[in-house]
Amino acid sequence: MTSLSGTDRNNIKPGLAVAIVLKKDQRSGALTHGIVKDILTSAPKHTHGIKVRLETGDVGRVKIIKEPVSN
Repeated sequence: MTSLSGTDRNNIKPGLAVAIVLKKDQRSGALTHGIVKDILTSAPKHTHGIKVRLETGDVGRVKIIKEPVSN
């Protein structure tokens, strides 16, 4: 398991397994797990996590980078 920071855009690529916090879950901190489809943050870093869209369509900020998905 890789220990990369979800605040650095360079660490996030489409196809990565991640855990994100959805906007509606920011207060509770509940995580949603999925595979990155698109990276939505253009800045190289973001203190609250890089914003991504998952393959399911959910949008949120990356809190945990799990591992690359093998093709």
